Amino acid sequence: MAMKEPQRSVYKTARGAEIDMIKLINQNEMAVAVGNAKVNARGDRIGPDGKIVRRAEDASNNQVKITQAVTPTVAPAKKDVTSMDPEGKE
Repeated sequence: MAMKEPQRSVYKTARGAEIDMIKLINQNEMAVAVGNAKVNARGDRIGPDGKIVRRAEDASNNQVKITQAVTPTVAPAKKDVTSMDPEGKE
């Protein structure tokens, strides 16, 4: 049984330069993402002035609460078969 190799964080480019992905992510964590999503690299919502309006952690915690509140735990209804005709003629 082969053990799974740990995930690397330092990669070597085709030209031989080494890139530490963890360091790169941490350096650019507050940079505004490319596109029209108005978020930074961490997923925080960014307002028109460039300040954080809503943190990603708050949004994910709120989504978990909403999902738990909306998901009903209802037992399936049981059909009353005592008054039914065994031949299937109702």
